[in-house]
Amino acid sequence: MITGIVCGALALLVIIAVLYFNKFTKFRNNIKSAWSDIDVQLKRRFDLVPNLVEVVKGYATHEKTLFENISSTRSMALAPGNINESAQANTLLTGQLRNLFAVVENYPNLLANENFIKLQENLVEIEDTLQMARRYYNAVVRDNNTAVQSFPGLVFAGIYGFKTAEFFETEPLEKEVIRVKLN
Repeated sequence: MITGIVCGALALLVIIAVLYFNKFTKFRNNIKSAWSDIDVQLKRRFDLVPNLVEVVKGYATHEKTLFENISSTRSMALAPGNINESAQANTLLTGQLRNLFAVVENYPNLLANENFIKLQENLVEIEDTLQMARRYYNAVVRDNNTAVQSFPGLVFAGIYGFKTAEFFETEPLEKEVIRVKLN
């Protein structure tokens, strides 16, 4: 009788351990997948920036410093790094784009340029998709972190070496809305 209870308890413990391992593995893979989705949108955004700059250069030739700042910020944002470094670099790039659009408002002909309008529309689409990808990523991280930090998950997470993940948080500058005027 006692042997049966011990064997049953051990079997239950093994089943629970396997279930938690699979749960944490699923969270880890979902986090990687969600980060990959953000990375794809950031790449689309980075690829769009040079085209925006080139169109604006044709009209605002005396804004050389702004164009150089955008170029260096874009290069920094493309450099590999962790999630916090990526968020900081993207905050800087957002600030530079905000400066670019402030300059654009001084050039009515540019605001009417078909190429510029199309690029702006693409940027709005990318920013919307990027926001959704960030929200999904943070939701997956939240679920993972809750499982890793609550009992009995924290016991199994410690045994298996699973850890909490970093949220994709933006700096205060990026928390302001990018305003893109479409004429």
